[in-house]
Amino acid sequence: MPTYEYECAACEHRFDEFQMMSDPTLRRCPKCGKLRLRRLIGAGGGLIFKGSGFYITDYRSKDYADKAKAETPPAPSSSGDGKPEGGGDSVKSESKTEKKAEPKTEAKPAKTSRKKKA
Repeated sequence: MPTYEYECAACEHRFDEFQMMSDPTLRRCPKCGKLRLRRLIGAGGGLIFKGSGFYITDYRSKDYADKAKAETPPAPSSSGDGKPEGGGDSVKSESKTEKKAEPKTEAKPAKTSRKKKA
């Protein structure tokens, strides 16, 4: 339901009223009681997303996303033949692969149930 802004032409009292769109406009001023109330044209309240979980791209159409992908230039890549793009001498590049350290897990001794001797 929208919030409407009203102003009285007699006493210049301004206020906001939260009412349904189908409700009739208010006519009587709540301050002076005269029938000189008019509804003002307001800017309205826009939809505001606050927080880190909302992105402008979340609500775009699939067509928009497809067009955006088509417009982005492809990432530069090597020619694939092992030669540098400058056309100079052929140099083999060594690719080093890093091995990720696996997390160490310590083995805990198994629990043994000890029975008390009476």
